[in-house]
Amino acid sequence: MNKIVGKEIFSTNVAKFVVEAPRIAKSRRAGHFVIIRIGEDGERIPLTIAGSDVEKGTITLVVQRIGVSTNKLFNLNVGDYITDVVGPLGQATKIEKQEGTVLACGGGVGVAPLLPIIQAHKAAGNKVVAVLAARTKDLIILEEEVRKSADEVIIMTDDGSYGKKGVVTVGMEDVIAREKVSEAVVIGPAIMMKFASLTTKKYDIPTVVSLNTVMVDGTGMCGACRVTVGGKTKFVCVDGPEFDAHQVDFDGMLARMAGYKAEETAALEAWKAAQNN
Repeated sequence: MNKIVGKEIFSTNVAKFVVEAPRIAKSRRAGHFVIIRIGEDGERIPLTIAGSDVEKGTITLVVQRIGVSTNKLFNLNVGDYITDVVGPLGQATKIEKQEGTVLACGGGVGVAPLLPIIQAHKAAGNKVVAVLAARTKDLIILEEEVRKSADEVIIMTDDGSYGKKGVVTVGMEDVIAREKVSEAVVIGPAIMMKFASLTTKKYDIPTVVSLNTVMVDGTGMCGACRVTVGGKTKFVCVDGPEFDAHQVDFDGMLARMAGYKAEETAALEAWKAAQNN
């Protein structure tokens, strides 16, 4: 059982949780994630660690409520407990000194796992330009925290309600046109990562994406999170979550992620109905 010691609502469906997990806080690195469970009969869902405080023994998680489990977590408050928090899992981000700019792009809640990567690149002495994108101003998260580490922050919103109007690739193209980008890191919805990766591929810029597929055990045994990378099967939970973007079969991944949409929708409707009774 892990106690929630902090909660901040970012928007209608997005919230930040600070959770007691001293061992995870001590050993986690940028790129790592945890698998949590709400209730003894709850499903296991992966969440990337957005930050940690070793002295306080806490980790930070950002959740967007979509299905039953994320709704259950979203409804918890300070003083409540998460049944299980397992981690850190996955491979840590590989951080190297770059000759050029690191272009860090985050879409929606993808900014949460992007933040520790930005911090790690700055600690390594790299110049970082961050592009944060969302549909509207209300969905831009962790901007202040990103500004503390990035050399420059560009905001893109689909409706133009904040920053510049346009999708993430518009902001990326602007940066690529004016300076040498030696590496790009892109985290967000799968479709956003696909098109961002196509953009960097045009310019032959090495690009890393962090994938968030369906997971069950988180140890590479169930195969639920499998993706095709460079023509080979990889497991996101143990081989990733970060991969060479230009080698990822995004179309195959998108198809697999949509495979349980009907069941997920039915489960959410049933859960909501039960809450109203």
